[in-house]
Amino acid sequence: MGVSILIGLQWGDEGKGKFVDILAEKSDVVVRCQGGANAGHTVVIGGDVFAMHLIPSGILRENKVCVIGNGVVADPAGLAREFREIRTRIRDAEKRFFISDRAHLVMPWHKRLDSLAEEGLGSASIGTTRKGIGPAYTDKTRRAGLRWHQIRDREAFAERFRSALREANRLIGLLGGEPLPEGEAEGEVLSAIDELRPYVADTAALLHRYVREGKNILLEGAQGAMLDVDFGTYPFVTSSNTTSAGCLTGTGIPPTKVQDIHGLLKAFSTRVGSGPFPTEADSLTAAMLRGSGSNQWDEFGTTTGRPRRCGWLDLVVARHGARINGANRLHITKLDILSQFAELKICTAYRIDGVETSDFPADAGLLASCEPVYETLPGWKTELPPCRSLDDLPPEARNYVRRISEFLEVETASVSYGPDRGQTAF
Repeated sequence: MGVSILIGLQWGDEGKGKFVDILAEKSDVVVRCQGGANAGHTVVIGGDVFAMHLIPSGILRENKVCVIGNGVVADPAGLAREFREIRTRIRDAEKRFFISDRAHLVMPWHKRLDSLAEEGLGSASIGTTRKGIGPAYTDKTRRAGLRWHQIRDREAFAERFRSALREANRLIGLLGGEPLPEGEAEGEVLSAIDELRPYVADTAALLHRYVREGKNILLEGAQGAMLDVDFGTYPFVTSSNTTSAGCLTGTGIPPTKVQDIHGLLKAFSTRVGSGPFPTEADSLTAAMLRGSGSNQWDEFGTTTGRPRRCGWLDLVVARHGARINGANRLHITKLDILSQFAELKICTAYRIDGVETSDFPADAGLLASCEPVYETLPGWKTELPPCRSLDDLPPEARNYVRRISEFLEVETASVSYGPDRGQTAF
């Protein structure tokens, strides 16, 4: 394997948690590269459900080293709670977990500012998770952020924290918000960093050592390509680069070391929050795709619990995602959900101002006004059987998978038809 990357080709929620877990079986190291607690990965193992927001899903595999890379912005209080729970369920987790000393911290004021910004936008809100991710990245780029290496000196960090909190409270007040109580906020953060201090390391040096030793390293992307701040549906995007390139800058591993880029594609389309969504389905179809919310395979956000917007598969989006990521292996998820339909639609082009195109536009306004051009394929209207090979799928399901692979010009490596590890055909 060498160094490989797993990336979502849509708006996130493609099932990366499950596939990180699967690919981690042959990996020695799993690295989270960007984003923060605004992303959630759910893994189901023998009926046990693990929902993680910051810690790489590889922590569920024995002897796998797990790293939070420098591109991540991490809330110490939330991370401490998450790691506490993992340690009670997973053996030796504390011996194989590292946090980059170059990563930035999400502070309590970032979450308050995130909420105030969303409220101020009203009906034009972006639909963020209000986890403070955007304000944390803003502080990073204006060179005013707090980094994890600073927590090694507790007293010096506490002074920096108090100074930054006073500045943030002035801004919160100007925006009409309630300032944060200094003592309470400081106490929560200092308690969390005391728990996490032993895990802070120079992970760039650590990962380069692993590369020299020939370790198999899996870089785990968060969100999806269409939420990338440069190539997604701007401004309805996240605040980081969610592509394979972002995985490299978020770890310090150079592109010359990458062997494979695994692109994950849900068999239909979903997105959370605001923004254009060309193939969004009518309410009845969307409800069928979404599910009832009674299990972890249904379309409700791991982080927010919000129902996801659902629609037919958009191959214009998928090909854009495959191209900008350089995906050379395709994994299709949630194929079983489509077993309800006698016919399936896939979008292969957009009609914009009467002109048909299969390229993805940069202008979110154009995207919102476009007309999707659909192909219709026969469904299979039968429950997918347990299968280990694509050849075991019904002919209509194989044809659906084949059409996707042909359009994207990427070989399909596997198809997932349920949340459990074993519900995967290779």
